Amino acid sequence: MNVPKIIIAIDGYASTGKSSFAKMIAAKYGFLYLDSGAIYRAVTLFALEKGFISDNGEIDHNSLKEALGELKVTFRREASTQKSETYIGERSVEKEIRQLEVSNYVSPIAVIPFVRDFVDNLLHKFGEDGAIVMDGRDIGTVVFPNAQLKIFMTADAEIRARRREKELLAKGEDVKFEDILKNVLERDYIDSHRETAPLKKADDAILLDNSYMTMEQQMEWFDAIIRERFGYES
Repeated sequence: MNVPKIIIAIDGYASTGKSSFAKMIAAKYGFLYLDSGAIYRAVTLFALEKGFISDNGEIDHNSLKEALGELKVTFRREASTQKSETYIGERSVEKEIRQLEVSNYVSPIAVIPFVRDFVDNLLHKFGEDGAIVMDGRDIGTVVFPNAQLKIFMTADAEIRARRREKELLAKGEDVKFEDILKNVLERDYIDSHRETAPLKKADDAILLDNSYMTMEQQMEWFDAIIRERFGYES
């Protein structure tokens, strides 16, 4: 049988590979991939480029709130790569939103209630037709608490930092492991302790610790869940 048009919510800590995992699931099962983290990163990039974040890290909440109405974030599948990319208006920002400067500010931006409302409203519009895979920090607890399948991803912090370091070095960025590990730990704390929609495992989510798992092993794990829940043979 075909997998029904369910919503799959994938939450978890930074740099656990949520996006890569969600993209593989979407590609294999023919679902639409939505990256909530990319939207928060797009808002952060927007705030940086508009000058709403000062050199000392202070965020101009009033200016950001007034300007959010002009921010148009969409996802488009590129014909050449068949991969989903994040756009602000007609401009692809996929590379810019993955840079360390954006990573350093995305958590403080993401805790702002009106930013979360903006992102949640956008995600709900994307998810009206089902058959979607979404990853983020509060998809299964806040955005789509009734999602038919929820997964919570975790991994050792140093392993996550090494993964992030490898990714950034491959892009030619000059980074230090100590700075990346610090960023990972800070994001863990902020995400887990924020007042609005803190990162936590939903009661009905399935835990996936992928510290020592390859992507192929993670997909095998997921396929087994799909077979058990929905009787689908991949």
